[in-house]
Amino acid sequence: MPHADCNGQRLYYEVHGEGEPLLCIHGLSVDTLGWALQVPAWSQQHRTIVFDNRDVGQSSRADGEYEIADMAADALALADTLELERFHLLGLSMGGTIAQELTLAAPERVQSLTLCVTFGGGGAWGRAQGTSWSKRVLSMSREERVEDLMLLCFSEAFYENAEQVAFLRQALLANPHPQEPEAFGRQLLATSRHEARDRLGALSLPVHVIGAEHDLLVPVWKSRELAELIPGARLTVLEAAAHGANLERAVDFNAAVTDFLAALDAAVR
Repeated sequence: MPHADCNGQRLYYEVHGEGEPLLCIHGLSVDTLGWALQVPAWSQQHRTIVFDNRDVGQSSRADGEYEIADMAADALALADTLELERFHLLGLSMGGTIAQELTLAAPERVQSLTLCVTFGGGGAWGRAQGTSWSKRVLSMSREERVEDLMLLCFSEAFYENAEQVAFLRQALLANPHPQEPEAFGRQLLATSRHEARDRLGALSLPVHVIGAEHDLLVPVWKSRELAELIPGARLTVLEAAAHGANLERAVDFNAAVTDFLAALDAAVR
């Protein structure tokens, strides 16, 4: 199983398909298994790279607190290891905050930026939310943490199908590399401190912001705010979708991503 030493961390990664590279960064508490419904679609046209952030999955655990900029440096170091001079970049939720910091740090490396169900910053409110949630997590069992995240990430309609809910719950609990509550807390607190709203206006590359109309975790108005802050950004809002649109609405989500990338490829030809 491939690992790379990146910025003082040891990151697990996978490479699928051929073509222009697409580096994908996932969200809070999610490892490469979270891209299961994306990789088969995206790797048909792009060399799709997925990896486990620090503190999750098969990557190393941190020995103290860190910032989103540190996780961005991890991802950029992985791109260096894989000799990706330029690449399409996609980030989902926490991964979207990491993608913002990576692009701001190395804009010459990023060919396009796709930001899914994410935000530019949360200020004092976001920091307070992170502190409160991280404290609650420490008192929860693994089953309670999974159920809590599911309720935040999936829609009312999803929960009407009891078999579907039970299947996903069991799949998440069966993950052979579970995240420890302390690692969850470190990722969460780093995310809650993310603030890039005063810097996003400097970006000058193709950007696609994808929001979800019924997102409880990152409300759709945060996607709209993000798109407004980035010059020329395209905004797509998935109707009636929740935060976990990449799983619950995979066909629509995948198409939103590939349509944007295909339009860029066509413009280059």
